[in-house]
Amino acid sequence: MDFIRETNRIYQKDESGKLLAEITFPEVMDHIVNINHTFVDESLGGRGIAGQLVHAAAEQIRASNLKCVCTCSYASRWFGKHPEFQDILCKDH
Repeated sequence: MDFIRETNRIYQKDESGKLLAEITFPEVMDHIVNINHTFVDESLGGRGIAGQLVHAAAEQIRASNLKCVCTCSYASRWFGKHPEFQDILCKDH
């Protein structure tokens, strides 16, 4: 799936403009973002879209030389299964 990327948001809409998938990660401190929300429309359920969103966010966070915390439960579980991205997790907060 091709996502639309913004500074603190990655998402996808259908042709009519309906939001289909989204992850948000606003900055909460200098150089630290919070992955606080992951959404996938039920029409896309079971396709691994949420994992793709978190992966895309993790890559974008790393490329921006940021660290992250996760208050989104899905993102927290995803990071637990992906040790290759532990370097971007903020351990101090």
